Amino acid sequence: MEPHGLTMIFTGNGKGKTTAALGLAFRALGHGFPVCLIQFIKGSWKYGELESAKCFADLLDFHVMGRGFTWNSENLQEDIQAAREAWDFAAQTIRAGRHRLVILDELTYLIKYQMVSEEEILAVLRQKPEAMHLVITGRGASQGLIDFADLVTEMTEIKHPYKKGIKAQKGIEF
Repeated sequence: MEPHGLTMIFTGNGKGKTTAALGLAFRALGHGFPVCLIQFIKGSWKYGELESAKCFADLLDFHVMGRGFTWNSENLQEDIQAAREAWDFAAQTIRAGRHRLVILDELTYLIKYQMVSEEEILAVLRQKPEAMHLVITGRGASQGLIDFADLVTEMTEIKHPYKKGIKAQKGIEF
């Protein structure tokens, strides 16, 4: 039976969207599948997953392409340009078909902040290779993305340590 590539979305205000995507990456790597992870918003922080990625250098392509948290932007035009370049790279990666799993981490923000149109993104997603799985993460997934996807999971925040003043911690948030 030929594999049917799924499009999966992890969205919502709760924590764990990128973590869920990384779990799928780890699973795919365990089967010897080539994986590409493209982060659209995360910037220059030293994330633990970047160090772990080095262990899978032959199968995992990891690209941090954003300039940080766009909603705190000091130069929105530079952020839009970086997002545009990251999307162009992602589109080329999908079209190339070299990876079995492509993770588009925080892609939802490109649509939400009108950096790239939903229709442009959907046009590329519709042409993905049949066996390729796609994972899209980020808050506020657009209705078009939700309608296109095969699986959508919404992470719902019920309780978060930040509300008690506990800041992001190494090994948990980054």
